[in-house]
Amino acid sequence: PENRNGEMQEKRLKEIGLDPDDPLLSRTLELAGEIAGFPRHLSQHVGGFILTRERLDETVPIGNAAMEDRTFIEWDKDDIDTLGMLKVDVLALGMLTCIRKSFELIGQWYGLHYTLATVPREDPKVYDMLCRADSVGVFQVESRAQMNMLPRLRPRCFYDLVIEVAIVRPGPIQGDMVHPYLRRRDGREPEDYPAPHPDFGPPDELRQVLGRTKGVPLFQEQAMKLAMVAAEFTPGELNELRKAMATFRRRGTIGRLEQKMVSRMVERGYDADFAARCFNQIKGFGEYGFPESHAASFAHLVYVSSWLKCHCPAVFACALLNSQPMGFYAPAQIVRDAREHGVEVLPVDVSYSQWDSVLEKSGRALRLGLREVDGLREKDVSSLYATQAGAAYFKTLPVAALEKLAAADCFRSLGLDRRQALWEVKAIAKSKPLPLFAYAEEQDQGTEQFVQLPEMPLSEHVVNDYQTLHLSLKAHPMEFLRARCVAERVTDNRTLKNIKDGRFVSVAGVVLVRQRPGSAKGVVFLTLEDEFSVCNVVIWPDVLEAHRATVMGARLMLIRGRVQREKTSGVIHVVANRIEDKTQWLTELTEDGFTMKGALARADEVRKPGPDLHQQSSTRHPRNVQVMPKSRDFH
Repeated sequence: PENRNGEMQEKRLKEIGLDPDDPLLSRTLELAGEIAGFPRHLSQHVGGFILTRERLDETVPIGNAAMEDRTFIEWDKDDIDTLGMLKVDVLALGMLTCIRKSFELIGQWYGLHYTLATVPREDPKVYDMLCRADSVGVFQVESRAQMNMLPRLRPRCFYDLVIEVAIVRPGPIQGDMVHPYLRRRDGREPEDYPAPHPDFGPPDELRQVLGRTKGVPLFQEQAMKLAMVAAEFTPGELNELRKAMATFRRRGTIGRLEQKMVSRMVERGYDADFAARCFNQIKGFGEYGFPESHAASFAHLVYVSSWLKCHCPAVFACALLNSQPMGFYAPAQIVRDAREHGVEVLPVDVSYSQWDSVLEKSGRALRLGLREVDGLREKDVSSLYATQAGAAYFKTLPVAALEKLAAADCFRSLGLDRRQALWEVKAIAKSKPLPLFAYAEEQDQGTEQFVQLPEMPLSEHVVNDYQTLHLSLKAHPMEFLRARCVAERVTDNRTLKNIKDGRFVSVAGVVLVRQRPGSAKGVVFLTLEDEFSVCNVVIWPDVLEAHRATVMGARLMLIRGRVQREKTSGVIHVVANRIEDKTQWLTELTEDGFTMKGALARADEVRKPGPDLHQQSSTRHPRNVQVMPKSRDFH
C-alpha cells in the first residue's frame, strides 16, 4: 500500500508540473506529513456562550476579537469542561427566518395567521410530496443523501421525520445501522432483541430501549442507555463513555471501554458477537449523531417547511430567496423548482422590483428582487422601489448601479433591452454621476443621434443573465448545447427513468452541487442539471483519482457510466466510469461563429479583433471568467 500511495503522489506531482525528485520538494512534503492533523489556526465558536457564578473577566482570560465590541474566551471547550463551567451552544437556523417571512407573506396575501404551533398537522399531501423526494429548499432533507433516503423510508407520520433526520448522519452510517433499520421497516428482516440471562435482567430490557427504532440505535441517548442497561455502566462510566465518543478519533480513548462493556454484557448472558456489535454501534456515534430531542425539533421544521412548499409554493420560494444565503441550492435552482410547481416567476425590473423578491397577481406570481443583481448595493437603489413613479427616480442613482441594472436586463419595462440599455448608460461620463436623462442638457451637447443596435441572440442573453443574476428565466444554457450532446450520444436527464438498471449511458449538465461527505469513504456525489431535470452522479475513489481536476473544477461535465436503480425506492444514479470537462462549451456560447447568428456588434467588442483573437483560451476572456456561477460544494 505504501508503494502504491507513493506512486499516486508522484503521479499527482507530475500532473501539476512539479519534479518528484527535487530534494527541496521532498523535504517540504516530509515536513507537511509531520504537521498533518495539527490545529491550523485559532477559531471562534460563533454560538458558544459561557455562564459563570463569578465575574467572567475575573474567571477566564478574555481576548479582543477582530470585530468591534466583540470579545472571546481564550480557552477551548475542553478547558471549560474540565473546570465545570456551563457552556451553551446557541444554534442559528436560516430556515427559521424563511418560515417567519413565509408566515408574514401568508398573512399579507391570504389573511391567514400561522405560527410553528398552528400549522395543520399530519397532512397526507405533505408526506406524499416527501415520499417523492420533492424537497428542494426543505429544511434538512434537501441534500442528495436525504433525497435518496426519503423514497426508501417513505415517511407517513411525524416520528418518521424524526427518524429521517437522525438516520442520515455519520454516526448511524458508520455504525452500520441504516440498512438494518430499513430492512426491518420493510419487513425484510425480523426485529431482534436478545435477552440477558434471567438471573440478570428482564427479557425485554433491550426492547424498552430500542423498540421505537426496531432494535437499532439511531439516537445518541439510545447508545448511552444501551451501555447503561445491557452493561450496567454507572453514571460516571457513562460520562466517561460520552467524552470518549466525542474524542476517540483524536485521542484513542474509547478502546479501553470496549473490553469493559463487552465483558460485562457477556457476563450477563449476552452473546459475545452481539455485545461487540453493540459497542461498534455506540462507537459510530463518535462520528456525530443526533439526540432524539434534537432530531424531533429539526423534524418539526422539516414538516413546517414541507407544508409551506406543498401548499404555498410561491410564498415558500419568495421567502427562501429573501433568506439567502442558506441551504444546499442557489437561487437558480430555487426559481427552477418554483416554476416546476406552477409558480409564475417574473424578471427583475426597475419599474416593479423591490430589493427583496415579492409576490404579485394575488400571491400566485413571484417577482424577483433587485438583490439578485450581482454586485448591486441596496443603498444605491433604494430610491427605485421607494417611488417607482417614472424616469425621475433615476436622478439619484450612481452610474455604476445603472450599469449593473442594464447588464442584468432590468430596463425591459422602459422599452430598452439589455444591449440598448447598456448603450444608453455607457453614454454617461463615468467621472460624473449625473442623472441619466439630464446628461445632454447639462453638458450642452444637444441630442445624441439615435443608434439602433442589433438584437442580442438568446444564447448570449442567457450567458449574460447567469453572469449578472446567476440565473436565467429565458432559457437554460444546455438548450443551446443539445445538438452537441446528441452528437456525443448524451441522454437528457428526463429520459433516465426509462433506461434499465446496469445499462451504459452518457449524461451532461451544469454542476449544481459537489458533495464529499466524510462518512462516504472517499466517494463524491454530484448533481448535474440540464434543461429538463437533474441527474445524480456517484464517483468512486478510483475514478476520482483519475479525474480529480475535472471533478473538483469543471462547471459543465460529460459523464459516461452505468445506470444504478434502487429496487425498493426507484432512486436513479449514474455511476461514473469516465468524466470529461466540457466547460469550454459554455464559454463558446457568446463566441463568434458558434451558436451566434452573425457577428457581434461593434458595441460589444471588448478589444479590436485581430489574428490572435481565438488563439488565446476563451476562459481567460474577462467576460468569460465565470460564465456560470460556481457550484455549491460540501465536504
